[in-house]
Amino acid sequence: MFPYLSDLTNYLFGFTFSFPLPMFGFMVAIAFIVGNNVWVREMKRKEADGLLTFTLVKVMKGAKASVNDLIGNGIFGFAIGYKILGVVLNYSEITNAKEGLPDYILSLEGSFIGGIILAAIMVYLKYREAEKQRLPNPVEVEEKVHPYQLVGTMTFIAAIGGIIGAKLFDAIEHMDRLIEAPIETLFSGSGLSIYGGLIIGGGSVVYYAYLKKIKIVHVIDSCAPCLMLAYGIGRIGCQLSGDGDWGMPNELPMPDVLSFLPDWMWSMDYLGNINGADLGAPGRPVEVIESGVAYIYEGNAWPTPFYETIMAFIIFAGLWAYRKKIKIAGVMFSIYLIFNGIERFFIEKIRINSNYDLFGLEATQAEIIAVLLFFAGIGGIIYSVKSAKKKK
Repeated sequence: MFPYLSDLTNYLFGFTFSFPLPMFGFMVAIAFIVGNNVWVREMKRKEADGLLTFTLVKVMKGAKASVNDLIGNGIFGFAIGYKILGVVLNYSEITNAKEGLPDYILSLEGSFIGGIILAAIMVYLKYREAEKQRLPNPVEVEEKVHPYQLVGTMTFIAAIGGIIGAKLFDAIEHMDRLIEAPIETLFSGSGLSIYGGLIIGGGSVVYYAYLKKIKIVHVIDSCAPCLMLAYGIGRIGCQLSGDGDWGMPNELPMPDVLSFLPDWMWSMDYLGNINGADLGAPGRPVEVIESGVAYIYEGNAWPTPFYETIMAFIIFAGLWAYRKKIKIAGVMFSIYLIFNGIERFFIEKIRINSNYDLFGLEATQAEIIAVLLFFAGIGGIIYSVKSAKKKK
């Protein structure tokens, strides 16, 4: 396992150094970067096809830096500097901590001096930039703002909203842990629900697009493929770090037809995972209690993050291949919802999560949401097709 990025670089290149950057966090960052680039490309195509258009905004040219701009830059600089210098000064302690960097970033700990220094630098840079462009008589001009130019902001909004949603949904799913230690649960670096991130982060992006008067249906159609691609990349981080998203014990022998594959693709012990969990080994059973249920592992957990990565990449390839052939607005995103629901519903059958009693049926939070997404996708296709026929 590679709990931290430095573990992977040490393994690949043979040198030793330690840096508390979690592998999962690193892969999530890569997922956002790749997803952003794919989204920009698709938004540009939509505009070239005449489905999206630019807007005109009034901008004051040559004015001095506003107080709000300086305060905003100062706050941003303080937040970054507060954490960066804190990491430098407490490097050994953070490196040796169980959760390491994630817990530290979400905590209130940091360096006040580092915050003040970077805040001053950011304020000065903003002031200097404005002074370079300052005119004796500032003028108001209209500038074109293309939808794809707002993708960076929407990605940032999705990231912040996604983290908040992922933490909230995970806390709800593990209510016993939330009641026992609410502060630690909400502000720990571990425990994230992908559907919480999707719902809250996606909803935040839709609201932002509404405020900017961008056609929401084309925004969500454009981001559908990149959502699935980013999800697959994020699951690579889960697999490499062993963050606890593995499945139930796999007691089935590997089929002969799959015997050419490495054993870890069928069952895995996740030795050296970031949680420090012991899943046993052949002949050495270990009892692991998850969500109130006892499971007996012998180094044979289903590698569910790996399976989800494969399925996500296949779904992305399909969405990307057919994106130009789907002419009805809303259908692309609806198809994404359907396959997203199918993929997660079936992977839940071998994953470990808390069950809810829903009308006499036991189901996990993810299974319930997956079913809702599936039917939402079906309904979305029906609605989109009917709307397109009415317009014709």
